[in-house]
Amino acid sequence: MATNRQGRAAKKNVQKAIAASKRKRTIAHMPKSTRRALGRQAAAVAQRNRRGGTSPKTRAELYEIAKRKQVPGRSKMGRAELARAVGER
Repeated sequence: MATNRQGRAAKKNVQKAIAASKRKRTIAHMPKSTRRALGRQAAAVAQRNRRGGTSPKTRAELYEIAKRKQVPGRSKMGRAELARAVGER
């Protein structure tokens, strides 16, 4: 499980990517640290998909499960909180 610091860094990287896409900037023009972090996140998801594993799920996947289970406050939860709320961990 990621530490609070790692979680904040991941959220910050995603926010930077969203902001850059709104400014029509490609990932190639983003800071190296952001590109590296986004690449690691994508590689983890790709590896899980190759192996056919179901865990650990991404925040988006956990959010969809929480939505089906009608978990209150799910939109404000991070990945680890969603995992606990839906019983993944």
